[in-house]
Amino acid sequence: MKEPKVEVGILFEPQIEFILLTPYHVSGKEVNGKQTVSYDEGKILWNGRQYDELVFEPLQESVASFELLDVTIGINFHWERKEDQRFQGSLKIIVENGKLTGINVIRVEDYLTSVISSEMSATASLELLKAHAVISRSWLLANLSGLQTDKLQLPVGNDTMRNKNANQDNAANCQLSTADCQLKWYERDSHTHFDVCADDHCQRYQGITRASTDIVRQAIAATRGQVLISEGRICDARFSKCCGGAFEEFQYCWEDIKYPYLAKQRDYLTGNEKTAPELPDLTQESEADRWIRTSPEAFCNITDKKILSQVLNNYDQETTDFYRWKVEYTQDELSALILKRSGIDYGQIIDLVPVARGTSGRLWKLKIVGTKKTLTIGKELEIRRTLSPSHLYSSAFVVDRAEVSEAGIPGRFILTGAGWGHGAGLCQIGAAVMGEQGYKYDEILLHYYIGASIDQLYD
Repeated sequence: MKEPKVEVGILFEPQIEFILLTPYHVSGKEVNGKQTVSYDEGKILWNGRQYDELVFEPLQESVASFELLDVTIGINFHWERKEDQRFQGSLKIIVENGKLTGINVIRVEDYLTSVISSEMSATASLELLKAHAVISRSWLLANLSGLQTDKLQLPVGNDTMRNKNANQDNAANCQLSTADCQLKWYERDSHTHFDVCADDHCQRYQGITRASTDIVRQAIAATRGQVLISEGRICDARFSKCCGGAFEEFQYCWEDIKYPYLAKQRDYLTGNEKTAPELPDLTQESEADRWIRTSPEAFCNITDKKILSQVLNNYDQETTDFYRWKVEYTQDELSALILKRSGIDYGQIIDLVPVARGTSGRLWKLKIVGTKKTLTIGKELEIRRTLSPSHLYSSAFVVDRAEVSEAGIPGRFILTGAGWGHGAGLCQIGAAVMGEQGYKYDEILLHYYIGASIDQLYD
């Protein structure tokens, strides 16, 4: 097959201003320079005429570029702001939700060059960058609308991004509720009229606004067209910062689907055969308690700032307690926090009781026992959101109650935990360590995506 193109939603405004820096053509006319399009009675108004859709295509794709003015980046994050951004490829303007949407139509490999440059540190090793290139390409193409071949199909239960959860906001995508149990899980935003957005909700994409480094271009070129395949399907290649020494399985974080390549395993290889040591059954409370309270050997059990800087931004490097960590709350702090984050008044918190754990020891069901209400919540991200002002590092934690009154009300809660993120798929810190230890990108990928293969989808 030929290299696909991806449609990236960049800008969502009543009026869009842009500059065609080289000649483009639209509706049979050649245009360049500054342009303005506006929303007008359900149509696109451009140069005094109304259109349903406009596509500005470059005369010479290899050298063409355009600039979008006042693009909002970091949408709904604390660092949200506007900036001018430059792009290759075509510019498509459509009407959507009473506004105009500016879409960049770009070749997949050019898209990935920007994504890897934006997502990864400039200090990352070549093998880590290659691994991330294959992961990002796999995730994108597994979700790309209409991508089907005789040999490759979309993952089971993973509809194309344009149809799945369309028109939903950032609330929980899915929820199962009974009188005493509330399970929620969250998927990346899905879009109706384009494939992916340009923000962190999908993969961060900034076109050619920021220069890509030689090492990123080298990683993209070396892995061109390569994707992870399992059972004839492109893998839904998830990743997180730090698995905590053990891999989580998909069904404990998201929809109840078991992917063979996202399976339990130790984040460590030993011996001449480089095999993973046996992992304790961390779904059992006693084994999970022992695992979390100790510090088993693992690739991601590292505090070396040089290696961590390959994965973490400056802000994240302020602490190195990712593999094992501790959080303490007073009774007043915890009860107020849970009320604020969940909107449910449990009264004073009597206990946090583990109900069900996944293969990495991450809780996917937690019972909150209060003086006014008792409720079991999940899955892992909902637990992390409920027990932190932002996000708890992970849901792999054990709870100690302290200063318990005669009435059975603890004065303090101590959470001892493992890892950062959901723990499924590639562990970024572990992969960075593997790269430093001389493992090649294919060895890194096949360690984290069990039983998968790396196939060339296009040249």
